[in-house]
Amino acid sequence: MTESPAPRGPLAGIRILDLTSVILGPYATMLLGDMGAEIIKVESPGEGGGDIMRWPGAGPEEAGPGMGPLFMMYNKNKKSVALDLKRREDQDACVALARTCDVVCSNMRMDTAARLTMDYDSLRAHMPNMIYIHAAGFGADGPYAGRPAYDDLIQGISGGADILPRVDGNPAPRYLPTLAADKTVGLFMVQAVLAALFHKQRTGEGQFVEVPMFECYTHYVMHENLYGHVYDPPPPGTGFGYGRIHNPDRRPYKSQDGWIGILPYTDRNWTDFFVLAGRPELNSDPKFSTYRARMVNIKELYSMMDAMVSTRTNADWAKVLTEKAIPFAPINRFGDLMEDPHLKAVGFFRKHAHPDGYVWVDMKHPVNYATTPASTRMAPPRLGQDTAEVLREAGVSLPKAAE
Repeated sequence: MTESPAPRGPLAGIRILDLTSVILGPYATMLLGDMGAEIIKVESPGEGGGDIMRWPGAGPEEAGPGMGPLFMMYNKNKKSVALDLKRREDQDACVALARTCDVVCSNMRMDTAARLTMDYDSLRAHMPNMIYIHAAGFGADGPYAGRPAYDDLIQGISGGADILPRVDGNPAPRYLPTLAADKTVGLFMVQAVLAALFHKQRTGEGQFVEVPMFECYTHYVMHENLYGHVYDPPPPGTGFGYGRIHNPDRRPYKSQDGWIGILPYTDRNWTDFFVLAGRPELNSDPKFSTYRARMVNIKELYSMMDAMVSTRTNADWAKVLTEKAIPFAPINRFGDLMEDPHLKAVGFFRKHAHPDGYVWVDMKHPVNYATTPASTRMAPPRLGQDTAEVLREAGVSLPKAAE
């Protein structure tokens, strides 16, 4: 459970000034940190200060205040520098830090960033070729520009809250019970950082990159859900939404002794599955004998799955589906994941000894780089624990109020 001398990841040597908070930005910078970038996280000092995600939930007594589970999950591989950006002296210190970095990442609202002189135009005056990645709620060119945005609001305005009503028939819009917008847009932010670094490597030119939540998450939600509206006008009988995934019977199925996910996909898969399920006559039914016919009749087909799956146990299904190369998977509850044999084999959940005397768990970076593997090098930091060291390396005196 000790921290290993971790390998250098693909972004080793890249330094990022992290002016983000909550989930979206910290998720992005955490992933960049996994990949080897040095992340300097700037947080507000003082009791109850820092990233607001330090405070939800409770940790072990040894962790002390401000080390809640959400902060732990999103802020490994980072150094914490406590600066009060409302003070000119601290603003100057942050600018000095920015000058040592390759990228500045921010999800402050633009008016706030400008007031603190941490916006692109203010920092570019000191660093003409800087890369500045700004995650905004809404793109600057639209009428919603500057409005505050959080995961719930973006799920709603993007069409994301219209997904579940299309599945279960309850017309009330609902949010997906996960921080889907924050994490999806966080991945767009990682992509933006990498693309801007690549451009600068080729040309020497920095740039401002806007990552708007509304546009990014709508892009994610509507790729399959635009469907018939890909055409103008949409063909008769078509509309929004890919019917296969909005089918209420697209779900885990009840076997004789549990739940299992089964997804026959090809003609061969379905031919074999109908036989295994004791319904070989369906192979000669014109409604189910070809891919196109199955898509037309997918609602009826999926409605039959429960009865077919209930004929065998999970273990029996696993055996015969494996023999026929039909896609399937066990249905894991949250509590099952740490014992999943595949995740255990790849070392997905890992325990670490925190320097403050408790054990914390993280998840292995999911992408495998053969030559430059990602890694966990540092535990999530206490608020401001690296202030003196990082400022000294940047040639900056510790601001008086922070001493």
